[in-house]
Amino acid sequence: MELVVLNTSGKETGRKVTLDESVFGIEPNQHAVYLEVKQYLAAQRQGTHKSKERSEITASTKKLKKQKGSGSARYGDIKSPTFRGGGRVFGPKPRDYRFKLNKALKRLAKKSVLSQKMRDNSIRVMEDMSLNAPKTKDFITILNALALNDKKSLFVLPEANKNVYLSSRNLPKTKVMNFNEISSYDLMNAGEIVFLEGAVEKFQENLKK
Repeated sequence: MELVVLNTSGKETGRKVTLDESVFGIEPNQHAVYLEVKQYLAAQRQGTHKSKERSEITASTKKLKKQKGSGSARYGDIKSPTFRGGGRVFGPKPRDYRFKLNKALKRLAKKSVLSQKMRDNSIRVMEDMSLNAPKTKDFITILNALALNDKKSLFVLPEANKNVYLSSRNLPKTKVMNFNEISSYDLMNAGEIVFLEGAVEKFQENLKK
């Protein structure tokens, strides 16, 4: 499985990169993808929700009426959940929503997403680029050359590049990440994935560990 390497002008360079079938050509496992995306979204939750229970309400503890003889139900104090302003039954409490997944399953999820993206022809390889200064205008020129200006795109770098990152930071539909920072959610959320040439082998090796 091979892809042509493009330059920053969107033209073919004449070089090709070989993609590993075990990473980009497997049968997608949808459940593995679901679990990792669920884990990612769960980790984003603050979990600071809280409601007061009956014992936490500040109010009078006086019994509202006598136990018997009224002809209606028994009443306790005003803090009862049946009254407006009373405590809440089984209300939310602060909690941590994060949960663990084993590494093999997370690798399978990434491979599944990449394989589906390959089937959809949504993966490209571009030659390594380096910007002399952080300029959004220069990055937009590259997006236009690749016909990605109106699409959600993810650029995968072989190593941290401050100028490239800063140049893309103000573009809401574009995300730039290092190869070892990417989750299945990032891959799923991108309409088009652009690997820099030097990131392909590193990314594949990272998924084979």
